[in-house]
Amino acid sequence: MNRKIIIIGIIILALAIITKLLYIGLKSIKIDDFKPAAVMFVVDSSASNQEELSEQKKYLKQLCSLLDPEDKIKILKVSETSYLIYEGTPHNNSGIQKAMEAFTQYNPDEYGTAYGEALKKAFSHCLTMKKEGYTPAVVVIGDLENEGSVEKQINWETLPENVSAVKKYTPDLAMMFVFAHPEKLDLVKETLTPVLGEKKLIISPEQNADRASREFLKAIGR
Repeated sequence: MNRKIIIIGIIILALAIITKLLYIGLKSIKIDDFKPAAVMFVVDSSASNQEELSEQKKYLKQLCSLLDPEDKIKILKVSETSYLIYEGTPHNNSGIQKAMEAFTQYNPDEYGTAYGEALKKAFSHCLTMKKEGYTPAVVVIGDLENEGSVEKQINWETLPENVSAVKKYTPDLAMMFVFAHPEKLDLVKETLTPVLGEKKLIISPEQNADRASREFLKAIGR
């Protein structure tokens, strides 16, 4: 009888120790705090960028395929003016393809690159999506050439101030500039690194765009 009591006691003690260890182990496990991203794509469809546009659209779709189904994207077309041509899931390949085919075709009646106008709209969308619980980001795909109306172009002197204003409400803002000439990308680097930092600003010419995609995913917490 005493032997049975001792065995039962040992079993109870062992179970108590195992339960305690399991509790401590589970308590120490940190559940990933996944936050969906909202990526604003700025796509240059102007005359100066037409030669590279086909590859750039492929790149956009490849990057979308790496995003999560819970993420959201918006695509802004840039030429003489800028406007939204798609919003929704990044995995709607058919919808994205149709939007870009319909609205990024060369139009001889349009002249200019309204990058400045596009960035203002992209920043506005970032602020809205941040309120909805998304991690905002902006991806600029194009040659970054300034053409046409000056008031619609990027003002490189005021851009850091504008980005800083957005970061007050979206401190996790990330930006990526790809497919531009290194000289233009160097200007981006000098202008925005003091505001965004190395980890939240990604730049790359076409030759290293795939590597830039991986860095971008890290920048948005993936």
